[in-house]
Amino acid sequence: MQANLSKRINELLVLAVLERGPAHGYQIALSVEERSGGAFSFQHGTLYPILHRLEAKGQVRGSWDGEGRRRKTYEITGAGRGELTDGAEELERQFRTLLEVLGGTHAA
Repeated sequence: MQANLSKRINELLVLAVLERGPAHGYQIALSVEERSGGAFSFQHGTLYPILHRLEAKGQVRGSWDGEGRRRKTYEITGAGRGELTDGAEELERQFRTLLEVLGGTHAA
């Protein structure tokens, strides 16, 4: 479950950043780190597999831009927006349940 949860959270973080507007990979990584106060970050080599997976699912769309040193810019799709909404609601329910279970397990 932990690997699946981590994968799911990472995908939702990327979608949340792209909901604010198109960005290339480095911008996405910086935005996640900044918006989370450093609580979340992407290790080298983990972001692009996530973007490729989201692109294959139709949740993001990538396009190449620039001349010379080209880079790929990603934008969220309608399917990605739906996944972001559904995924955020699902995680909220799961974490609320987890916190309820943990509620009485620590000293005040």
